[in-house]
Amino acid sequence: MRIAVDAMGGDYAPQQAVLGSIMAAKEEKIASVLVGRSEEINRELAQYEDYPQDLITVQDAREVVEFTDHPAMAVRKKRDSSIVVANQLLKNGEADAVISAGNTGAAMTASLFILGRIPGITRPAIAIPFPTVKGVTVLLDAGANAENDPQDLVQFAVMGTVYATAILGVATPKVGLLSNGEEETKGNKLVLETYPLLKESGLNFIGNVEGKDILMGVADVVVCDGFTGNIILKFAEGMASALFQKMKEAFHQSTLTKLGAMAVKSGLKKLKASFDYSEYGGAPLLGINGVSIISHGRSDAKAFKNAIKAAANSVEQDMIGKIRASLAKDGQ
Repeated sequence: MRIAVDAMGGDYAPQQAVLGSIMAAKEEKIASVLVGRSEEINRELAQYEDYPQDLITVQDAREVVEFTDHPAMAVRKKRDSSIVVANQLLKNGEADAVISAGNTGAAMTASLFILGRIPGITRPAIAIPFPTVKGVTVLLDAGANAENDPQDLVQFAVMGTVYATAILGVATPKVGLLSNGEEETKGNKLVLETYPLLKESGLNFIGNVEGKDILMGVADVVVCDGFTGNIILKFAEGMASALFQKMKEAFHQSTLTKLGAMAVKSGLKKLKASFDYSEYGGAPLLGINGVSIISHGRSDAKAFKNAIKAAANSVEQDMIGKIRASLAKDGQ
């Protein structure tokens, strides 16, 4: 197995992509193709002597898609960019999955244009694993689309169910429809029209769930339109950062609170880790005809390693094949 890594994507490219790939090779025995400007990548690799060189290769790509670039235009014009070349490797069978922490729009566009959609899928969706009090809840779509129709949300529910079963090990995932109330009569036009479709879908649909229910783990899969999902994602990131900042300030108010902080230090570390995006590596772009992982722009080496691990796991579990089979069974 070999994972194509967009080494020029992310705030700390290519250093962290290179180190993360080395960590994945050493700890997980997973091979990577580092795609980007070869002289920069090789310069980083030269700093490490004890990595398994047979598991790390370099594919030259001269152009870089910047965060400020228009996604569709960049993918069309920068054909030799690391994002485009990495996806092309997957398309040509020279890699088994692709990862990018670069321009999210360009990463999605490249995968969509080059790999195409799974037959029957109308729109792809970004599936975000949210830490909850019970484990992990998958929220989709978290930003691949600005607008969706009811059939899109049903397909998201099908794909989210496959992901929760294959990757998270949930036998019969509970599916919730994000709304402003639990009652069947609550919601906007999209929610009201989606509810009966999910009710008749054959999925383990538990009805509407509210925003507060996501982190409580009420459902294993929560579906919504991409605009709403992205707002929830960004709010959750900000809330987690603000919460830990306020906790840090509180623990440094006096000698007594500092002693208290030392007493609960290990527990706080575990709590912080559960909200750390680097623990999950990235989010799969579901609905694409291939395993494509979208990672955070601030991904460090640990995040890249975990993204590579997540990509390899998705390939091993044949997530794409299972989505195809599930769509065929449901007549999508």
